[in-house]
Amino acid sequence: MSPIRKAILAVAMVGSTLVGGGIGAALFAGSSANAASTQTTTPTTAAPSSSGAAATPAGGTFHSNENATHEAGESAAREAQENAGQVPTVP
Repeated sequence: MSPIRKAILAVAMVGSTLVGGGIGAALFAGSSANAASTQTTTPTTAAPSSSGAAATPAGGTFHSNENATHEAGESAAREAQENAGQVPTVP
């Protein structure tokens, strides 16, 4: 095989590799950027309300609201979730 044919073949192989990489990056760049986030909560900037309800901290750790006013209107299922350290999903 002549050196010119080898050079043409090498250029074709490098070119196809670059084109394939570019297509792959274009297809998967958006979805992988969204998946890279490990934050599970959205930080709030609102001031706490006067009823004593606790806002979820920016760090993502849930702390239950043990205020007597809050506890009076709370269901047993919600209290069980709070005691387990879970963000309540029931009213």
